[in-house]
Amino acid sequence: MGSVLDSHFFAITAILTIFYQSLFFVITALLKFDKVTDFAGSTNFIIIAILTLFLKGSWHFRQIVLTLFVVLWGIRLALFLLLRILKWGEDRRFDKMRGNLRKLAVFWTLQAIWVWAVSSPVTLVNSSDRKPSLQAADIAGWIMWSVGFIIEGTSDHQKLYFKQSPENKGKWCNVGLWKYSRHPNYFGELLLWWGIFVASTPVLRGAEWLVIVGPIFITLLLLFVSGIPLLEASADKKFGNVDEYKIYKQRTSPLIPLPPPIYGNLPSWFKTILLEFPLYGRNLRQEGLNRQRKRQ
Repeated sequence: MGSVLDSHFFAITAILTIFYQSLFFVITALLKFDKVTDFAGSTNFIIIAILTLFLKGSWHFRQIVLTLFVVLWGIRLALFLLLRILKWGEDRRFDKMRGNLRKLAVFWTLQAIWVWAVSSPVTLVNSSDRKPSLQAADIAGWIMWSVGFIIEGTSDHQKLYFKQSPENKGKWCNVGLWKYSRHPNYFGELLLWWGIFVASTPVLRGAEWLVIVGPIFITLLLLFVSGIPLLEASADKKFGNVDEYKIYKQRTSPLIPLPPPIYGNLPSWFKTILLEFPLYGRNLRQEGLNRQRKRQ
């Protein structure tokens, strides 16, 4: 059903995403109500996946599976994040944005790009006329998605349960999967989106491989922009003067789950290969320098 000019539905999904995110941007800007931010992002993924599946209407097994994956991920994440923000109150990411229209616009623009780009492998699969038989890449991608989905969901609920306990007030989460990774939920999210890309590769030809920009974009976003750097800076500010936290950070992988005794004894250059970037310790080092100056 797609037109010749948009046979892969990239234009229609871009228009839809811009409209959908702009609607929530207006709500946030006018009402200064930011509790629907993550809900808007997650549900946008669901809408794109279902829309492109119905627009093409070919109902190939690969299309149904990948669409189902996106819908399951989106529903779980949307409900989890909405319940969490309603329970905990305002989204702290917006503390410096609520009265700044420009910063809000930048955030919502980035969210629209995130949704559209990361959805692009599923959009392409759902719009494609090619229907190759199931291959090893399909199975590998489905396994990656399944493992990532379980890790993300488990770690999210482990942290939520940890924070709900009064005895853990003022502590950082270091239980369950959080013993082995400082951000296991992000590891799960990256693994599942790379899994969706891998499962889309049997369909890709020529320039269509550019949809790899989707998993690359979310990887860069979480590693360097709005994911790990923000949370690391926040944790360093809260717990930077606690020795146990410093030990936890030194012995715990930033992303890829690893046993602390192994990770803690790795040389710094090897930790960098495992994504332990200087960016993640910048605030902690600054706090240390500030304390040294005060003593002098």
